[in-house]
Amino acid sequence: MRILQLSVILLTTIGLNTFGSGLRKENLRKACTINISSLDTLNGYEKYYQIPDENLNKYFSDKLDSMVKSWYVQNAFLLDSTELAEADTLKQTLPDSIYIQRLQSMQSAVSLSYNNTVKNFITMYTVRKPKQVAIMLGLANYYFPMFEEALAKYGLPMELKYLPIIESALNPGANSSASAIGLWQFMYSTGKMYKLEISTFVDERRDPLKATDAAVRYLRDLYNIYKDWHLVIAAYNCGPGNVNKAIKRCGDAKDYWKIYYKLPKETRGYVPAYIAANYVMNFYQSHNIYPKTPDFPIITDTLMINDYLQFTQIAEVIGIPIEQIRSLNPQYRRDIIPASKDRRYALVLPQDQVSAYLENESTIHDHRRSEFFPNNEIINPQDNYARQSPSDIKGRDKIFYTVKSGDNLGKIAAWYKVHSSDLKYWNKMHNNFIKLGQKLAVYVPEGQGTYYGKISKMSNAEKQKSLKRNPETISKQNIAGTSKPTVVNEKTETKVKAVNIEENKLTASDSEKKDTIAQKNSTQTTNNEFVLYTVQKGDNFWTIAKKFPGVSNDEIMRLNQIKEARSLRIGQILKILPKA
Repeated sequence: MRILQLSVILLTTIGLNTFGSGLRKENLRKACTINISSLDTLNGYEKYYQIPDENLNKYFSDKLDSMVKSWYVQNAFLLDSTELAEADTLKQTLPDSIYIQRLQSMQSAVSLSYNNTVKNFITMYTVRKPKQVAIMLGLANYYFPMFEEALAKYGLPMELKYLPIIESALNPGANSSASAIGLWQFMYSTGKMYKLEISTFVDERRDPLKATDAAVRYLRDLYNIYKDWHLVIAAYNCGPGNVNKAIKRCGDAKDYWKIYYKLPKETRGYVPAYIAANYVMNFYQSHNIYPKTPDFPIITDTLMINDYLQFTQIAEVIGIPIEQIRSLNPQYRRDIIPASKDRRYALVLPQDQVSAYLENESTIHDHRRSEFFPNNEIINPQDNYARQSPSDIKGRDKIFYTVKSGDNLGKIAAWYKVHSSDLKYWNKMHNNFIKLGQKLAVYVPEGQGTYYGKISKMSNAEKQKSLKRNPETISKQNIAGTSKPTVVNEKTETKVKAVNIEENKLTASDSEKKDTIAQKNSTQTTNNEFVLYTVQKGDNFWTIAKKFPGVSNDEIMRLNQIKEARSLRIGQILKILPKA
């Protein structure tokens, strides 16, 4: 590989005042000088611009880590935080020639250049963050069809669907330090320009469908200006104004790599990161990275709402975690859908919850309505979810919760009917990570400390069931702990224990017998319809369902009122309805 030195000489007809006072021509020439190397052995593949490694990876790496902390990812993917943390040195980089040949093989309307900066981003994805990439590949199954439909509608290249990977790591709740929001990281002014609603209660920059349509229209308009996709992608990140200044400062050079040094630092990494995202989304298997599919699929459906509605009303009536509603409807800033007969709004729910919502629609809207909407008005929005200040602890009972395996901050907040932001504030936490055995201070309504104090001792299934109960309506007898838990059947319980003892006596060579007993590790209830299955080591809902032909993992979860697949634990007894 031979290195050639190229100097871009500014035209003398351009006045120095264009670039700011006091800047010498010598400095301008230096700023726009780029080293180029030709790759003769690779059939003249696109020139290799030798851009210095400026350590630009951290900004994009942080987005991947932020995506992992979202409620849906924490609950839908069975994450091992230790595994994620140890991903740094598991793999090695490949020779440049392999990366170049793979990029060259891709058919793309957007030029896929290769240089050290691109290589650094490829390394970040494939070597340092492969587990996070696996999760993104799983999320892509949900978001990419949405992106592709919009790109096809406006006639734009399909590979632009990879742009949200570097914008937000496919996290609709992403919020940058510059206040860019959503999957496509819209700034306030750009969002308003493209008719996205941004109000006290609604921010459509977080709405995946509407933000995608607006983003594609914005990209189309930028291409009509620059006629170059690298410049379009750069302008999408830092704005047309900054790109125009960089072009002028480099002698009207309309080449991203030639204006590279005059762009904002983040934008200098933006196009290389985009190229790397194209690479990893097409060649992930070559790096032994495979999509991590959610442990429980969220197939959603959309309902149109024509009256005020608060997420708590839905959560408490049909028993869906409020964090899940927030995750599927990130555009509502304060847990309130400000709908009316004149203006309807969309509500996205898991498909298996839509029937429950429709059957209880009147009950949901009536539930605690005078509390949330007195006089049929939305009042005191500062008391809702997206407020900036934490809940006041005056007049509240202080209790402690001990973190257990499978817990996350969103689930704990749901059990205590508080906000995750409050838990973080009360416990002086700066992120969403919690440790096994950690004690969290929780402030609950005055007089309800005894009731909420029991949550720490409940099983995960009991805690999830408690979401449907309103502590204010629980009798004093129950709060005092005098009520007895429901037991399936004493004879049944004895039989299950006996089967477990029998299984423990089997040797490894008796694996077939062991599998048979595992399937029979249950006994019929008195109505001879259900069987009970005791969870064994290595089980998950999918493997359990396979033991009962015709039964799905979703059916097992619904039957046992389990919302989080990761809550499954050894020794837990599941009720299963076998198919004939």
